[in-house]
Amino acid sequence: MSTTNRFNAYKIMWVLVFFDLPTETKKERKAAQLFRKQLLKDGFTMFQFSIYLRHCPSRENAAVHKKRAKSNLPEYGKVSMLEITDKQFGNMELFYGKKEVDKPSPVQQLELF
Repeated sequence: MSTTNRFNAYKIMWVLVFFDLPTETKKERKAAQLFRKQLLKDGFTMFQFSIYLRHCPSRENAAVHKKRAKSNLPEYGKVSMLEITDKQFGNMELFYGKKEVDKPSPVQQLELF
């Protein structure tokens, strides 16, 4: 199997986690903070305040990270997860005000055999 087939834009995945968590009480703020910290610990990057994303080399790897995020869900609040291909992610247009900005580049990941 060639490297081109193994790592193409349709097999590489991005996992996006969107959330809106309550922060009215000290307990809710702590739960929200813990959820964000656990996402960061698992390799997610903050894309916007309540949107975190992670680059994954395959669907199977994306499923592992989605499962970890699900295991850390707080008791209250809304959390959504979306899995998209690298090709779909590459079609995103990003703006800061009216100025278009570059997309974040994926993190180099080491693959062990």
